[in-house]
Amino acid sequence: MRYLSLTAILFALLTLTPGCVSKKKLNDALSQLETQKNLLNKCEDRNRELEAQLLDCNKKLEMANSNLRKANDDLAAMALKLKSAEDQLMVLKSSQNNLLDQLNTANVINKAGAESIKKSLDAISSQSSYIKELTKTMQYKDSVNLALAMNLKKSLSDFNDKDVAIEVKKGVVYISLSDDMLFKTASANINTNAERVLGKIASIINDQKDLDILVEGHTDNVPMGGECVTDNWDLSSKRALAVVKTLQRKYKVDPARMTAGGRGEFVPKASNSNAAGRAENRRTEIIVLPKLDQFFKLMEAPAAK
Repeated sequence: MRYLSLTAILFALLTLTPGCVSKKKLNDALSQLETQKNLLNKCEDRNRELEAQLLDCNKKLEMANSNLRKANDDLAAMALKLKSAEDQLMVLKSSQNNLLDQLNTANVINKAGAESIKKSLDAISSQSSYIKELTKTMQYKDSVNLALAMNLKKSLSDFNDKDVAIEVKKGVVYISLSDDMLFKTASANINTNAERVLGKIASIINDQKDLDILVEGHTDNVPMGGECVTDNWDLSSKRALAVVKTLQRKYKVDPARMTAGGRGEFVPKASNSNAAGRAENRRTEIIVLPKLDQFFKLMEAPAAK
């Protein structure tokens, strides 16, 4: 606007009063016009830069909001688990308060009765501490399982979902590998291509030294027999053992952490009445779970004194 006004004034001076305007004043006015023009161009360039920065900031803000929503969902799930333990703790505290009220309002109480009540209160207090510690430990275990499952899914994302499935259930991480990917029909020899997926799994579980690995072989219900295997029990056991040996010998997984077992046809995931169901049932599962001695120690309630 200032640029247009200055142009209009110069035009008026030149057309209406040519004799009244000196050459010096005209040159000064033209110089000011050029300065204003340059300033306007800089402002327009700066405005375009700021608009680009604003667009980039809006994109980053949208990404941050998406991450925040996911974090809030995870936090809500954790809060539900914590609420259950807190409810149990409230019941114990209420019982403790009732016992204290009875003790304070009693007119006469003998020494033996007082000692008995004291022991009961100590036991309740011990149980409350145990529940808090157990809740904290279970939350940590759930976090470890979730992180482990996410790392496995990320590492194995280039494999087909029907060949590799990862899920967290019953407090442990299950890695289910299809029979077609690992073995040839009626064979317990691992395919060369399958060693790549076992290598990726081994690299992750080698970083989790405080977890054990259970490998289970599963078959469909089609009878199997021959020179190499006697039945489905035998085939599923040999396949589980082949996976364990590969993890140990080729990928240096500590054998003391691993257990191999065959489940035959007796734990199906789908119906054996059709080909698709039988294919789903022919699988090997790698189950990552806490060390059993630590787990049983965790589940032992503190003894009352």
